[in-house]
Amino acid sequence: MQDVAGVMEHGLRDQVSGQCPKIDTYGAGLRYEWGMGMTEREADGTTTTYFEVSVAGDHVERLMRELFGEHWAHITAGPIVEGSAWEIRFASAPKLSMLDGYLTVDPGSWHFHLCVNDHHGAPNPELARVRRVARAAFFHTEGGSCAPASWGLRLWNGRGEQMITVLFPNPHFDDEFRRLPEPRWERTALWEDLRRRYATPATDR
Repeated sequence: MQDVAGVMEHGLRDQVSGQCPKIDTYGAGLRYEWGMGMTEREADGTTTTYFEVSVAGDHVERLMRELFGEHWAHITAGPIVEGSAWEIRFASAPKLSMLDGYLTVDPGSWHFHLCVNDHHGAPNPELARVRRVARAAFFHTEGGSCAPASWGLRLWNGRGEQMITVLFPNPHFDDEFRRLPEPRWERTALWEDLRRRYATPATDR
């Protein structure tokens, strides 16, 4: 990841590694585009690089079906916003079903719905647009008070609101979130594989 230094708030132009980046305000941070990934400096001092995923057709639906259908035992899921972090682990394989664009993930005693495909049951087209996933991206965050780095996937709706964050195995911690004496980089293999297969190549953007 490129080193981000001297970041100025409020959308002011600055220098990153001696170059003038493309800057766009998004949420609380500033956005820098480097090759395939888009790097943002967050308000808490962390840097996050996003790798965009196409939301056209059933692309996100297929990704989420694979994620929750095959890899449920290795991930945590839930919205992560300022002041609230849901990191839910699955004790058993959830049942998956689709209805009018909504994927239902149901492990038994609770469930949730994600609008990951075209939705026709809204009162009007604008509300259907808002409900449907409008942006999806794999991400890698460096820094932070809880972990040196994290690897995940995030979805946003048509209003730019976060729908869900999925966290992948972390090389700095074991499955019980105990800190490892040395990083085990093979633990990023699942994130790397899904990112390689589902993220949009930079040349296609």
